[in-house]
Amino acid sequence: MPSSGFSTNMRFKFSLLAIVLEAILIALFGIFVRYKEFSTYQLHEEQTLHLELYPFFQDVHVMIFVGFGFLMTFLKKYGFTSVGINMLIAALGIQWGTLMQGFWHMKEGEIQITVKSMINADFSTATVLISFGALLGKTSPVQMMILTIMEIIFFSSSALKYYFSATDIGASMTIHAFGAYFGLAAARVLYRPGLKKGHENEGSSYHSDKFAMIGTIFLWLFWPSFNSAIAVPGDPQYRAIVNTYFSLAACTVAAFAFSSFIEHRGKFDMVHIQNATLAGGVAVGSCADLGIKTFGAMLIGFVAAIISGIGFKFLTPLLASYLKIQDTCGVHNLHGLPGILGGIASIIAAAIQVEHLPSHPISVGMQAAALGCTLGIALIGGAFAG
Repeated sequence: MPSSGFSTNMRFKFSLLAIVLEAILIALFGIFVRYKEFSTYQLHEEQTLHLELYPFFQDVHVMIFVGFGFLMTFLKKYGFTSVGINMLIAALGIQWGTLMQGFWHMKEGEIQITVKSMINADFSTATVLISFGALLGKTSPVQMMILTIMEIIFFSSSALKYYFSATDIGASMTIHAFGAYFGLAAARVLYRPGLKKGHENEGSSYHSDKFAMIGTIFLWLFWPSFNSAIAVPGDPQYRAIVNTYFSLAACTVAAFAFSSFIEHRGKFDMVHIQNATLAGGVAVGSCADLGIKTFGAMLIGFVAAIISGIGFKFLTPLLASYLKIQDTCGVHNLHGLPGILGGIASIIAAAIQVEHLPSHPISVGMQAAALGCTLGIALIGGAFAG
């Protein structure tokens, strides 16, 4: 049990910070945020398209609050922290993300709220929740609220796919790789030598692993919506749904196979099943809306599962031993490595000129630049925040 001094200190620090931040957000919303107004000639077509995004928003919202929250409950002593602080971060992040991304697209000094802007706010929050996975158990709610504010600022200023005209519809680079390496850089700065040989609470139980599978299944089911939510309606959005669907299917079979192959006596490792089965959704994101064919999507998912499994089995211990990075939930293996794979896949897709929107050509140089700069800003920003 924490000391009474610590409890009192936490009580006032957290409560004061939360109230002040929310008061600032309410004031900023009052000054800048407005409803999206549709003129008469726009009313039918644009408003209909605007509202048709709501089912996609619901799916992404479930991923943020249920999927990410329960995925991290595998730690036997941190179930409440995983779900509870996940909810706190998400609630703060969607408000701050609305403002930070809205400032880049203001019209006549106003931020206009649409269902698409709500989806983008959820996306910005996803980066923080990914980073939280690398810091779970090592940070307080106060620290996580501060990190949420800082990371979304860095994320909003590093939407490099727009500056480089790069394609990253499912955000393999700009959400997954960014969030993972931001969190890993912060974890390196927050390294505690006392945990070099692990901690008694750093482990799972039978029941905590079952709860974590709830998060895995929700994420798995809704990932096609995540990758296609802001794609151009029509063929690109259809391709994003189909490619993600088959990438996840191939990834899951490969993850089970590889887990059995590398584990003692051929047993399945629940860490692989909870995480590596999702790596295909991450990796296919950058080129989900491109004409990579279903077999191409399945190949990406297959490779992602193998890379993720290798990461959990071999790379995570090396990061802890040699680089002093304690990655609590293995975000490097679920989001970091598959995010880089997604960037590389998009570079290959650009090189062979797969089918894409004529109005949005893709190039090898722009895809590579977006990947490199995303990683650079994530590492610098994460170290600073840490």
